[in-house]
Amino acid sequence: MINQLQNIMARNFKKKNHVKRDYNAPVEAEVKVLKNITIAIPEVITVKDFAEKADIPVVSVISELMKNGMLATINETIDFDTASIIGEYLGVTVEKEAANSSKNRKIEEITSECQNLLERPPIVTIMGHVDHGKTSLLDAIRKTHVTSSESGGITQHISAYQVQLKNAKRKEIENKLITFIDTPGHAAFSAMREHGTVITDIVVLIVAANDGVMPQTKEVIEQAQQNNVPIIVAINKVDLPDADIIKTKQQLSEYNLVAEDWGGKTVMAEVSAKTGQGIDDLLELILLQAEMMELKANYDCKAVGVVVESHMAKGAGSVAVVLVENGILRQGDPIAIGSSFGKVRVLKDYTGKTITEATPSTPVLVSGLKTLPEFGNKLVVYESEKSARESAQQFQNINSNLHVATAKRINDESTDNENLKVVDFNVIVKTDVKGSLEALRKSLTDITHPEVRLNIISDGIGAVSESDVILARATHAKIYGFRVMVSGAAKKIAELEKIEAKTFTVIYELIDTVRAEMSNLLPPLIIEDELGRGVVLAIFRDDKKGFVAGGRVESGRIAAKDMIKVLQDDNEKYRSKIESLRREKSDVKECASGTECGFSLPAHAKVSVGDTFVLFSVRSEKRFV
Repeated sequence: MINQLQNIMARNFKKKNHVKRDYNAPVEAEVKVLKNITIAIPEVITVKDFAEKADIPVVSVISELMKNGMLATINETIDFDTASIIGEYLGVTVEKEAANSSKNRKIEEITSECQNLLERPPIVTIMGHVDHGKTSLLDAIRKTHVTSSESGGITQHISAYQVQLKNAKRKEIENKLITFIDTPGHAAFSAMREHGTVITDIVVLIVAANDGVMPQTKEVIEQAQQNNVPIIVAINKVDLPDADIIKTKQQLSEYNLVAEDWGGKTVMAEVSAKTGQGIDDLLELILLQAEMMELKANYDCKAVGVVVESHMAKGAGSVAVVLVENGILRQGDPIAIGSSFGKVRVLKDYTGKTITEATPSTPVLVSGLKTLPEFGNKLVVYESEKSARESAQQFQNINSNLHVATAKRINDESTDNENLKVVDFNVIVKTDVKGSLEALRKSLTDITHPEVRLNIISDGIGAVSESDVILARATHAKIYGFRVMVSGAAKKIAELEKIEAKTFTVIYELIDTVRAEMSNLLPPLIIEDELGRGVVLAIFRDDKKGFVAGGRVESGRIAAKDMIKVLQDDNEKYRSKIESLRREKSDVKECASGTECGFSLPAHAKVSVGDTFVLFSVRSEKRFV
């Protein structure tokens, strides 16, 4: 088998290397270490492509993978981390390839015809730590009430809106549009926030003046800086008595965000979403920043956009909220989004009004797709529905063959936990939209414990159905729904089969429930509290009827009915319960430190003169995942 594989690889690389290799030689003979070589690869890459990029024989790569505990074929794919590990062994430094370099070649071909560029509205993302007032700020901007409709007062989905600046100080920017993308601020939505920074022109980082820089604030700053997205800071809640603007600016300066009035280059606005203070100033600053960036797009070429939300809608089927990036998206256009395709049957703006076309930087609701598109995928308009279908099929073929194998260093991890008994906790997850599903899936896979393994048996969009309950029964899984209902038929089956199907409207409550359920599967932690300690001085009786020893209490106390363990050279050799306790000739309940006493144990107790005895109590403590 090995020889067959080597012969295949020999034929594949004969042309490239122009050297006749002995592929019947041992695998080790093929190892070629290349010093100081750096290659860029995507998130996943086939073994063959990795070998070609690194100019290393495939046999050497496969050999190193096998040494690291993974059997991979020439056409199997490995992830970036695995490639990095293998690269270290082979003397190759591995870097991540630019996100657009391999995935969007077709899109680049389509947009390359876009030459006639005109000004477009800026795409702005409001980001920051949870509860720092992002949605309240959008409320103040749009004069609507979004926060009240969100469960738990936090935003659960990405949503897109457009606003028009009125009564501007500078007439040339008056009535100009700004597109806002409202991203969730809860920790569970890291992936959604990452998509937010990629598709945005400007990040408005909202920081509460009474809280300052928080963990998710740092995360947003890092994401924006990594993607080279300009940051405008909105210091919110300046109306509160405990607001400390100077301290907030000081904390921000530690992350290279130095305010202009402090001699830096970061634009900052002091606002209050509650009172409306500074809102107009913030909008003007956004438009001034956009003016400096000279944001432009072509209004004549085929439309290209990005999916910021997708879900199933009653009467409409698969729908997607798409942000148009280039060109004009029109009703009737044949489109492909990843593996999904169709014709634009209905176009609606962010208010729900039906429109016939959408220009660059416009968020629209698109229906007419055959299947539900993935969050973050690109929308591309094609000449015909046939071309769109072929593109979707090609995308699906590539991704259906993508099996990512992961390797690890065998000696890197401790084997102390090898004998632990692992309990499986199976779950089925249903959510209302793709963005929520992606965030929830990521949060659940982050919950790990060496003794409880969480398995997502199935996940999907829409209400909890009969098939979900039947699958839960077969796999002993629990069902968790996020912002979805349990269908009537499914509820009846669940009640009959005593299957749990819980629904939630706030994501962190769902995650906390999963953690609690997993914690219930852990055996309690048994804790022994030392009560006293002494040394055995004599053995008075050791026969079939019982065992009696004498000793001196050196610390703490000894009491009748205590648990006792006997140590020899600090190693436990025996434990039991004290049957009775005597001091001199009288039965006593307790003896204090510094006293001598006799205690009886069950027959044939393993105790010797000179042993240490320890008195202890036992309690159990609940463990948590």
